[in-house]
Amino acid sequence: MTVKELYDKLCSPGFQKTEDGDLFYNFYLYQYDAEKEYEIRGQIKEFKENLIRPTNYVDVLCLDLFDEFCRFLDNKRFLRHPSMLKYLLDREQSDPAQNAKGVQDTLSRNAHSEEFLKYLHKRILDHISIRDEYHRPYVFMYGIGSMYPYLRVNELLALYEDYNETDKYKIIIFYPGERDHNSFKLFGTIADHHTYRATLLINE
Repeated sequence: MTVKELYDKLCSPGFQKTEDGDLFYNFYLYQYDAEKEYEIRGQIKEFKENLIRPTNYVDVLCLDLFDEFCRFLDNKRFLRHPSMLKYLLDREQSDPAQNAKGVQDTLSRNAHSEEFLKYLHKRILDHISIRDEYHRPYVFMYGIGSMYPYLRVNELLALYEDYNETDKYKIIIFYPGERDHNSFKLFGTIADHHTYRATLLINE
């Protein structure tokens, strides 16, 4: 699916109806060449700016997963430290050889934590709960590559199932990789031996 075809789909009144989607899965995967990462990020910004115009009145929530994860850690206390993020950065920088593995394990554990899932869920609910003239059917998720190896997309989708409200929004995941039969390869090289529980956006 080209960028133009994706935009046309996002503008479609039928696709904007969240209650008419899959009753079980509201995740949609848009894959692209990893070399186009920054081009796609610019396109995401353009999508948001265009969709909110009077022709659509659609206000999109854009979540850079890595930025959100950093924000979550920065606002999380750890012992006497007001910011877990700052604590982990200082710890790794003080002795990278000694502390890198422990820091990475802590980051991975927090990325998979119920707290982080609840944080993301609240971000989404706060957005779709705004009452004004705009329609809010979409959540854009990107920054997938930056979250590796702390959290893979298939792990996020599985973990988020307990919080997901499939008839209230559609999550469009921008994935820098390629399909390999029933699995995907992040950046086209890192194999993920799991089938994503998401609808692949392809040409129709």
